Amino acid sequence: MNRSEPLDHLEHLDKELVEELARVARVTVREELREQTRKQRRTAVLYGASGAAALYAGGAVALAVGLALAIGLPGWAAALITAALMAAVAYALRAGAHSAGRGPHPPHRVVGGTPPVAPPGGLGMPYPPIPKDPPRTPADMDDPHR
Repeated sequence: MNRSEPLDHLEHLDKELVEELARVARVTVREELREQTRKQRRTAVLYGASGAAALYAGGAVALAVGLALAIGLPGWAAALITAALMAAVAYALRAGAHSAGRGPHPPHRVVGGTPPVAPPGGLGMPYPPIPKDPPRTPADMDDPHR
């Protein structure tokens, strides 16, 4: 008597259960992804609106600085000075962004140290090790003066 015969009538139940579980998992994952997408879309819209408002605020500040300088200078000089100030601010912000993105890194060379055993890529030694003594041949072993 085959032991699987009494369980053969349950085989279709296993398939149906697996299909039902897969369907429930798909629906659950789809709903979760939809909810996360909705939250991320809202966050992205708020960041975009914030950037646009900051752009207009920067333009208003530049205009105010230019008008203040135009009181004592010709208009073209005030505009030129304002443009130079805005370029300096942009450069400082860019430098701050670059330095914030990088963490401390190890120095390229260690003064007084020894070179690493293997290259940083982890692919083994870059070249074979140099032996301390030159290789010896059988002829060298016969001659005691070598």
